[in-house]
Amino acid sequence: MLKITNLVKTYANSTEPTINGLNLELKDGEIFGFLGSNGAGKTTTIKCICGILPFEEGEILINGKDIKKEPKEAKMDLAYISDNHAVFERLTGREYVNHIANLYSIPLDVRSERADKLVEQFNLKDAYDRQIKSYSHGMKQKISVISALVHNPKLWLLDEPLLGLDPQSAYILKQTMKEHAEKGNTVFFSSHILEVVETLCDRIGILKNGRIEHIFDLKEIKQSGLSLEEIYVKYVQTNAPHIIEVLFKNDTNKKVTKTHHTKSIKQTIRLKKGVRQAVKQAKNNKSTEDK
Repeated sequence: MLKITNLVKTYANSTEPTINGLNLELKDGEIFGFLGSNGAGKTTTIKCICGILPFEEGEILINGKDIKKEPKEAKMDLAYISDNHAVFERLTGREYVNHIANLYSIPLDVRSERADKLVEQFNLKDAYDRQIKSYSHGMKQKISVISALVHNPKLWLLDEPLLGLDPQSAYILKQTMKEHAEKGNTVFFSSHILEVVETLCDRIGILKNGRIEHIFDLKEIKQSGLSLEEIYVKYVQTNAPHIIEVLFKNDTNKKVTKTHHTKSIKQTIRLKKGVRQAVKQAKNNKSTEDK
């Protein structure tokens, strides 16, 4: 569904690339979590995928269509929800959803059926015909989700989608993401909420030094006995990638063999104490810095 090859993106005011040789391939019907520290380039990557930002090198294919060579065709298969909920606030919720549906040439009966169902799910019925400028932060997020799904995109991109949502709306959004993937579509989202990523995703990738160096299958992480938080903190905060080599093969595009995985688990058991101590130390250091 999504294939990124050797992506390089450098901003005009920088001498070093923000994204430096990133490679990624997503499958149909999966939910993929995109992790990385602040400034790692997660939003930059997502905006390159959408065609919002130009890039110097590499190729991005969406459902087989090149975002540079066939931008219109490629964008017909994707939807994007930004972290700042940029919408036309002078329109009502209904007008905005219809505007997006018009861009994708969605028939009136189809858009109405899809939108009405989502409006009901997100409890936005009373506000649907009000101007968006009167909406709260969470309500703007909801209308962004509804407008994104009105054309049933094959690739759904979300940048920090749970920010500003109340617990009920966050739960509904997570269920909606699952349902969208179950229909054979692909969901790609960035987040700093590791507990959500761990329970929602099929695979995750950690962005570091401008590239995704390792991709994890969440089932394998659970079998290892370590939590995603422990792996993430050990890898990103303490700069110790050897834990990744213990758990998984370096080739992120291949499955871990049963023999190797069994061996990895045994090695991991011996490393657990050290990993958890590193996590605790990283948290203590952060608390000291905050003070």
